[in-house]
Formats: sequence, structure tokens, C-alpha cells
Amino acid sequence: MVDATHEHGTSGQPLNVSFNTEDGQAMVVLAGSWVTRYVGRVNAQMRKIEHRKDFSTAVIDLSGVDALDTAGAWLVDRMRVALETAGKQVEIRGLKQHWETLFDAVGKTASAQADANPPLHKPNLGIQILDTIGRTVVNFGDDFIKSMHVLGAVVTGSQMRGGKGSPIRYPAFFHQIDRLGVGAIPVVVLISFIMGAIVAQQGAYMLSTYGAETYAVNLVGVLVLRETGVLLTAIMIAGRSGSAITAELGSMKMREEVDALHVIGLNPISVLVFPRLVALSISLPLLTIIADFAGLAGGAVALWLYSDVSPGIYVANLRDAITVQYFLAGLIKAPFMAMIIGTIAAVEGMKVGGSAESLGLRVTASVVKSIFIVIVLDGVFAIFYASINF
Repeated sequence: MVDATHEHGTSGQPLNVSFNTEDGQAMVVLAGSWVTRYVGRVNAQMRKIEHRKDFSTAVIDLSGVDALDTAGAWLVDRMRVALETAGKQVEIRGLKQHWETLFDAVGKTASAQADANPPLHKPNLGIQILDTIGRTVVNFGDDFIKSMHVLGAVVTGSQMRGGKGSPIRYPAFFHQIDRLGVGAIPVVVLISFIMGAIVAQQGAYMLSTYGAETYAVNLVGVLVLRETGVLLTAIMIAGRSGSAITAELGSMKMREEVDALHVIGLNPISVLVFPRLVALSISLPLLTIIADFAGLAGGAVALWLYSDVSPGIYVANLRDAITVQYFLAGLIKAPFMAMIIGTIAAVEGMKVGGSAESLGLRVTASVVKSIFIVIVLDGVFAIFYASINF
């Protein structure tokens, strides 16, 4: 059986793909100019030959090829690889000596792509579970080591010295405090106010069954000061400021600004990460105090409107219900949460590759990991406070 395709380029040089099978042997005769400008016209014909199953051996004859470039060589080599993968024996004839280097290059590229994309086989469920657990543990270990590296670089690279020539850039601190802290005040106040009002309303609704609506003040005071004030603030900062830090560092990494700092002899951690960590460590405790007052104010408004508890009674009951200990229990958590958020954001930012997709993935991972670790840390503090009766 003979099958042939003729295509003409604008220069008049034909592309010829002639296919003949006899006694289980296929003869593929190529002719014309196999260059980038023309090879796309015979791609479909080459694909059909690659998928045929009526022969066991094949000969690809290049004697009639007038010109060949990378695209043409790749098309021929793709056919060879496809036929050999299907279990057929393939021989290439008429290969000119100066084309051998070209075929070696495209052959190595194809082999590298095959190694990078091995055949997929779906393991059983047990193997998948173990694989997921193993990868999670390894990734957690890598992130922990990188986090310790960032913290160590911050401590050693900051070189806490004052006076002339100090590497500490105070304007950078105030700029970051303004961006990461002051800019977050509206959203923190709003969320804390609403949460305080919700806790007060739900507490009053449940306690009204027992005629103890005024005890909702105790519930609001303890819950806001010990838990929701600092926790909601940390979550808001992780979503707002942590993602911003990751995006900024990731963009600098993509534009090779981090490498430029290395070249001029500066430590990128001390220049880029240190001011942001210090700003977060200062801002988060202050935002926590603001969130506590906003949450208590929200509870006061809700109880006033829902249960007719006047602001005077609310403040009087609040004095009896809470102590400075409750306020400190929440405030102590803030610097630790700030360091966690800043460190995770910096680590994820430094892991950004050269694509926009990588930047998006790292920003998402930064927010998710920060919120998860912050909630876990809050639980650890709750257990610790209970064990020491604090």
C-alpha cells in the first residue's frame, strides 16, 4: 500500500511524505525542505503514520531531504520515538553527517522530557495515604529549617548597633508599621466589634432561659480579652499583611532584586525581612489592644439593644468579671503570633519561582499556613494557661 502527501511552500520546494508497507515492513520516504516554515503542513500525516499498527519494522529514508532544521529534525525524531515506543524496529537512512549533531540535540531534549514526565500509574489508596503523609512531614521539616534560617539571619544580620553607620534603618521600620499595622486598624476594629456583638447577643439569648442575661457581660469580657481579640487580629494580619509580605518578597525574587542584594554584599534577610518582622511584632500587640476595646464596645452595644443592659451596668459588671490577668493572657500571645506570621510569609516569599503561578501559590500557602499555625499556637497557649492556672 502506498500513501503519499505533497505540500508546497511559498518557495516552490515540495514537502513529500511517502509511506509504503509490504510484508510487515514500512518504508517512509521524506523529501523536500523540512524547515520550520513548512513542516507544520505534514504534521498530521506524520501523526497518522505513528499510530499505524500494520507493520513491525520501519525505515525512514531522508535521502530526498534538501534542507533540515531543528523543527524538521524534531518531527522526524518524534516519529522514531513513537514507533519504537510502540515496539517497532526503526532504521533511519540517508542521514547526512552534518545533521547528526542536530538529531543528537533533539534526541537529548526528548529524552529529558520523557524522564521529567514518566508514565503515570495510580497507586492504591494505602500507598497514596502514606505518600501524602511522607511528603507532608518532609515539607514541614524543610519549612521549619528555612524558618529557623530566617530567624537566625534576622538576629545575626541585623547587627543591633546604634549610632552612626548603623545598619538599622529606622525609617523602614516606621514605614512598615504604617503599612502593616496602621493600615489594618479599620478592618480589625470592624471585625472585632461585630464579633463582640455576636458573642454578646448569642450569650444573652442562651442565658435568658435561666434569667441570667447580665452574665453575658462576663462571657464577652473573658472571651474577647483572652481569645477572640488576639486570635481574630492575628488572622486578619495573616490574610492582609502576611500575604503582602509574601507577594513583595516573591516579586523581588522574580525580578532578581534579591540576587542583586547578594551581589552588592547585603544580607537580603536583614534588609527586607528584618524591618517587616519588627513592624509586625510591634503592630500586632497594639492592634490586639485596639481589637479588645472594639470587641468590648460591640458587646456593650449588642446587650444594650438586645437585653436592655445599660452601658453603666455593663461597665460595672465588666469590672467585676475581668482582671488584668485576662488582658495579659491575650496580649502575651501577640508577639509570638506576629513572629510566626512574619517568618512564614518571608519563607514562602523566598520560595517563589520565576512564574506568576508560583507567586500565587506561595501567597496562598503563606496565608493558609499562617492561619493554621496561629490557631494551633492559640490552643497550645490555652493548654499552657490551664496547666499553670493563669
